[in-house]
Amino acid sequence: MGDRQDTRGRIIGAAADLLTREGREAVTTRSVSAAAGVQPPALYRLFGDMAGLLDAVAADGFERYFAGKEAQVPSGDPVEDLRAGWDLHVRFAVENPAHYVLMYAPGSPHGGDSAARARVFLLGLVDRVAEAGRLAVDAGTAADMIHSCCTGVALGLVARGADDPRLSEAVRESVLASVVADAPRSAGGGASAHAGALRALLARDGTRGVLTPGEAALLDELLVRLGAPRPAAG
Repeated sequence: MGDRQDTRGRIIGAAADLLTREGREAVTTRSVSAAAGVQPPALYRLFGDMAGLLDAVAADGFERYFAGKEAQVPSGDPVEDLRAGWDLHVRFAVENPAHYVLMYAPGSPHGGDSAARARVFLLGLVDRVAEAGRLAVDAGTAADMIHSCCTGVALGLVARGADDPRLSEAVRESVLASVVADAPRSAGGGASAHAGALRALLARDGTRGVLTPGEAALLDELLVRLGAPRPAAG
């Protein structure tokens, strides 16, 4: 079993290295096998075909990514934690370009369930901002904006083959300014933020035994309406 895992790891590493240095066209059964020091049949036994190998490279990337996410310790400020999550995402892309393209490039078939798991991480961070009464839009919209812009920056940096912390920071702060309120809103002007906070708390803690399913659905609909941004007066 240990030899099999070692061989599998060598093949995945060889494929990722070839992707990084020479691009997708260079990743063939022959080139990967030679780089990993195995015979071509080993690749087919372990991965089925090249698509299976690329799935494994993407999955390996996601596991590295999740390990970094899980190692992050909450700071006590949910907005700072969003910043840290953005920075980790972009840094991972720059340091692991071959993995990242398979994971997040538009149209890539290799993300699968791992991409959904990554979204759960992001929604968890966004929900903590909502619980603090600091979310200016609904959680789903905030997560979509952050994800789209962050992956756009990351893919752009990967395509250029260069890191640019100033670009990443500028886009990050622009997005956060759109989705995060400067401070917890007080009563009298903060119904939207409080509605979002209550919705996030109920999503986490649930209403079972307190509300019927119909009542819970109605409450959620009302909180969504209350939490929607209001047009400026005048």
